[in-house]
Amino acid sequence: MPAEPAGAAGGDRAAGARPARRGPRIELAADALDSKGTVLAELVSATFGDEVEVGTEVDEVSVRVPPERVAEVCARMKGEPELGFDYLRCLSVVDYVDRLEVNYHLFSYGRRHKLVVKADVGPEDPQLPSVSGVWRAADWFEREGHDLFGVRFGGHPDPTPLLLYEGFEGRPGLRSYPFHDYDEW
Repeated sequence: MPAEPAGAAGGDRAAGARPARRGPRIELAADALDSKGTVLAELVSATFGDEVEVGTEVDEVSVRVPPERVAEVCARMKGEPELGFDYLRCLSVVDYVDRLEVNYHLFSYGRRHKLVVKADVGPEDPQLPSVSGVWRAADWFEREGHDLFGVRFGGHPDPTPLLLYEGFEGRPGLRSYPFHDYDEW
């Protein structure tokens, strides 16, 4: 076991300083699209042109879009016969402190390919158009994103809280939310 850095042991730690991480450092996975992913990336690029930024996230094609165009791009992702993304696997929000990244993880049952659509919003007033009209599953995902991170999804049919009670103070998904007696390992 490697030695702990100076000042990292128990009571020697300075007030407010984070302890050293335990365990080995995990290396990031290299981007590795298979042939099907490469074909999908080319198809998305040909379909959308300069409207979106196509990239790779490990083994998945990623598409970065301007926040105001999310609903439009998602509707085209579902409606284009060559793409056919008929299933919203997950909608997640990631807090990068200076921005929130909303990720729409899509899958096509007919074509058997997957993709993630990403949009960045500012942390002060995070707003995106709702995609619940494209995929019904977005209803609960968007409500969760609002409860935990404060992202407002314009045009959402039922913006009532899903996880938290009405009148809950704060956004517990944000890094700035105070968790008491919690030390990250």
